[in-house]
Amino acid sequence: MSQIIVDSNTPFEFALKRFNRKIQQDGILAEARRRRHYESPQSRRKRKAEALRRRKRRTR
Repeated sequence: MSQIIVDSNTPFEFALKRFNRKIQQDGILAEARRRRHYESPQSRRKRKAEALRRRKRRTR
């Protein structure tokens, strides 16, 4: 679970920005979007293979 420590004199906007950054780094939002709909095992394998191809192409 992601959390941030907020001082009493910290502005709300600053704390919200820190929280959003923490959520992005932890990948929680991406995970929730990915799990929004059921993904069959075949499409999961296909997505992972495509991601691997993209990563290999970038490293060249």
